[in-house]
Amino acid sequence: MAIKLFTTVRLVIGIFPRLTPFGDTLGVSAKMREFFSPVIKLATFITSILVSSMSLSQTTDSDAVIRGEYLATAGNCVSCHTSPNGDPFAGGVRFSTDFGNIYSTNITSHNDAGIGSWNLEDFTLAMREGINAEGDHLYPAFPYPSYALLNDSDISDLWAYLQTISPSEQSAKENELSFPYNQRWLMGAWKMLFLNSNIFEVDETKSEEWNRGAYLVKGLGHCGSCHTPRNQFGAEIDDKFLTGGLLTDAVGLRQRLRSWHAVDLTPSTNGLSGWSKDDIVNYLSTGVSDRGTTFGPMNEVIGNSTRHLSTSDIEAIATYLQEIPPEDLSLKAPKPEETLVGSSLYDIYCGTCHLPTGLGIEGSAPPLAGSAIVNAVNPTSLINIILYGANKPSHWTPPQHFDKVMEAFGGDLRDDEVVNIVNFIRGSWGNKAPRVIKEEVARQR
Repeated sequence: MAIKLFTTVRLVIGIFPRLTPFGDTLGVSAKMREFFSPVIKLATFITSILVSSMSLSQTTDSDAVIRGEYLATAGNCVSCHTSPNGDPFAGGVRFSTDFGNIYSTNITSHNDAGIGSWNLEDFTLAMREGINAEGDHLYPAFPYPSYALLNDSDISDLWAYLQTISPSEQSAKENELSFPYNQRWLMGAWKMLFLNSNIFEVDETKSEEWNRGAYLVKGLGHCGSCHTPRNQFGAEIDDKFLTGGLLTDAVGLRQRLRSWHAVDLTPSTNGLSGWSKDDIVNYLSTGVSDRGTTFGPMNEVIGNSTRHLSTSDIEAIATYLQEIPPEDLSLKAPKPEETLVGSSLYDIYCGTCHLPTGLGIEGSAPPLAGSAIVNAVNPTSLINIILYGANKPSHWTPPQHFDKVMEAFGGDLRDDEVVNIVNFIRGSWGNKAPRVIKEEVARQR
């Protein structure tokens, strides 16, 4: 507004003599120009300062938005805040928890339905303390225990980007929580017990790459939200960080909700001990590596988030994951007689692609020997892929590293047959994972 005012004054003063009737004849134009010359120069000087200031501000804001968009991508905000057929970032995604259903909120710039009326301080409070602009406690389905680690600059940039999201009138759905879990004030006590709002601290004994990876994995990437087991109160168990966790997500063409096990991301024998750094980098950047391909809940994580990150950030994540102290569990594998029952079924349904050795075929099928999915403490993801197949991503296409996609065998195999195959796989080629019982397969079906 000020720039427009000064520019208008400058123009009016500059052209006024030219518009004066008979100005040249009477000699008024020259005199007026001489009189107004200092004023014109002052207006020009002030206008140039304001324009430069505004230009710098716009550049800074633009840079912040660009950085914020990258941060929102790293945090995979769009997946959790965009419902099927809904407006981007307008919420409505259902999270099925042990305490009931929680729906993500509208975080567009709409003043009423979204967070358009918030300011940076409100947003920072939500990210660090899990409190919204109205002073209500937020449920940790919104992963503020992880986001609390973000530094002030990143929170500010993320906020700058969210303000540019087109406003949507889509209203947030009411959570479906039974008493007493629907009492938000109880979250105050929960936070006293489990919330640490300290900003990420650099570990001076580690490399810059390691620290960047730790910052992304622990903070913005909130990997622990899925890959860390939780206690009876729904809080992540700190000393079990990234050793594998349970979540509920859709399976099959009917998109029915079933349990999934997010694998152990540490370099343990039950996790990523067989994965090289390149394997991790390739998987996160393309959805495909020599150790496996994306399926299930990871389709959205890779599709909407990690494949868009810089190579240096993905390498930093891989570096950090490979240096986490592993927790190797002494698990009791199925007995030989329990595994042999499934060997013939394995040969029929699995052996052609994964080979009798379990080593797979390069470019055709990933190895099952040493697989994190196979060796997981909880077998639900392995059961899911046998019953429902390796569902392809719906909105992006990974490179065709493997020329076949795991098909669904749920219609061909009875529950007891799935049990036999799973126990054979989990007890062969050096794999050591607990035996599976029929009831576990029945629950997933």
